[in-house]
Amino acid sequence: MHVVAPPARLRGLTLQSFRNVAEATLTLPPEGIVVVGDNGQGKSNLVEAIGYLRLLRSGRGARDRDCIRHGGTAFHLSATLEGVPATRVTAAVDRQGRKKVTLDGRALDRLTEALDALPSVAFSPRDVDLVAGAPQERRRYLDITLALTSPRYLQALRQYRAALSRRNAALRDAARGGGSVADREAAAAWEPALAQHGATVIAERRAWVAAWGPTFAARCAAIGEPAPTDLRYAGTFAEVADDALVGALRETLERQRAQDLRRGLTQAGPHRDDLTLTLEGHDLRIVGSAGQQRTAAIVLRLLEAATHHVATGVMPVLLLDDPFAELDRDRTERILALLDGIGHGQHVVCVPRPDEIPARFTRLARWQVRGGTFAPVP
Repeated sequence: MHVVAPPARLRGLTLQSFRNVAEATLTLPPEGIVVVGDNGQGKSNLVEAIGYLRLLRSGRGARDRDCIRHGGTAFHLSATLEGVPATRVTAAVDRQGRKKVTLDGRALDRLTEALDALPSVAFSPRDVDLVAGAPQERRRYLDITLALTSPRYLQALRQYRAALSRRNAALRDAARGGGSVADREAAAAWEPALAQHGATVIAERRAWVAAWGPTFAARCAAIGEPAPTDLRYAGTFAEVADDALVGALRETLERQRAQDLRRGLTQAGPHRDDLTLTLEGHDLRIVGSAGQQRTAAIVLRLLEAATHHVATGVMPVLLLDDPFAELDRDRTERILALLDGIGHGQHVVCVPRPDEIPARFTRLARWQVRGGTFAPVP
């Protein structure tokens, strides 16, 4: 008999000196909660804190020390969990950037041990940047989605980034030193590692796009997009066969080394690639309306959650930070139906006003937030 793993659940959360929250403790039922509050009162900060326990950094791209409350010396987060290996996770960061993370009371030597301790996926209006923003937004999306579901990808990405950093440092040294033979050799020394690990990164990204592209198109249509949509992996090596990637990367790095030396950076590799979203074969960034871009961004988040569910068996907590703002009722209902379709997990829903709570979430326990202070609503 097939056994379905229970979804990840956040049962309790404590925040101290995080953003505008001086101190707060929330208890969450298995189904989740709704948080109501005006903009700027702390809803998004709660979502950011929960997401921090997945990535061990801000999902909004902020530096750790910028998450510390004004006047505070450090922030502390603590959560009790169900449905995942650890039952308790804590994270703390001080003004000097020192970070301490524990799992079940055990301090960790390697922070990667705590990645995805609390699986979650956040939906917000800012997600439109996944579609309309620069390529690094979509690369980051791919890296997070794959690194948390594929140990092979995480290892390759870490080693690729390390080799890239060292080659770029050697290129900068060479640019300052006039490009001596020793400088060129120092840059070249990192090219085999870049080729080996870069090939894995590209192959895994392409495999994900091939596997989930049809689902992307189907879910855009289910939400109400009549024009055909698609996902494509774009880059210098996008059409190179998997077994030829290492050789193609090495040859390109060698051929472009002189140009890289002049510019002081590596110009070819998966760190320059993109995930292209298309509408009727055209770039959605260019031809898509605001509503079409929002739809595509929400579908990408749905795929992120579904990828985690398929790869790990665990449905992540879904964090809905007013994601339906400016969407019509019909599209909102279609999106909610898709959320139901990917698994019945826990939801944290944040809205500005009670009348904006979607009907299917009115049963959830309700909290009010004002000025960083959270209080349950009787």
